[in-house]
Amino acid sequence: ASGIAVNSLGHCHPKLVNALNRQSRMLWHVSNLYLIKKQEQFASLLCKNSFADKVFFTNSGTESIECGIKIIRGYHSHYKTGKNQIISFNGAFHGRTFGALSAQKNKKYSNGYGPLLSGFKQVEFNNIEKLKKAINKKTAGIIIEPIQGEGGIRPADIKYLRFIRKICNERGILLFLDEVQCGFGRSGKLYSYEWAKIKPDIMAIAKGIGSGFPLGACLSTNKASISMTKGSHGSTYGGNPLAMSVGLEVLKIIS
Repeated sequence: ASGIAVNSLGHCHPKLVNALNRQSRMLWHVSNLYLIKKQEQFASLLCKNSFADKVFFTNSGTESIECGIKIIRGYHSHYKTGKNQIISFNGAFHGRTFGALSAQKNKKYSNGYGPLLSGFKQVEFNNIEKLKKAINKKTAGIIIEPIQGEGGIRPADIKYLRFIRKICNERGILLFLDEVQCGFGRSGKLYSYEWAKIKPDIMAIAKGIGSGFPLGACLSTNKASISMTKGSHGSTYGGNPLAMSVGLEVLKIIS
């Protein structure tokens, strides 16, 4: 009924309907080659309410995941660290595009579509010792849902999230949080990572961010997104004026 964890403010919230109607009479779409005022406003508000310095707008959660994977690989390529492996966790769900399928290694979704992309390693969720053993000199990033959705509504232990943040700091690894399902107020805070009092380097959000309108975003620190220069990534519809008008209202109401 909620559109798979999407309609965070119910169906046809009057403020969202009004915002969309107003915008539809002005401008539906313009290329990201132009400055889009509402896009800048929304990005600024997202950064103000999170750890982030930069925002890349998408149309869905899985697009946000793909962007984050590129940020991780691009960061280590920029600094020539030789790191290119990303650790994920059993029970994870990150989407149905190839990067997401390769990261989550869930046969339910990937059977018949192999071979998957290389460079991903999976370990047991909430197991510190297994994670310690999995990390090596090739580990570039760790992707985790603070609360697993498809995995059975399993929260990552707060101590576990703090341990991951600590080891990422020590080993030069980027922490990538998937808050597509558990973000935007679902856990009682705007983002679930806030419970652990940590900050990620990258975060994917979608679903509740648009309350039913197709919208997602990949948030990042300046440091992590150093390789994401003009033309290194793009989206035709990401950050379009219609989506931005809705997203702004949703964030104002929920926050």
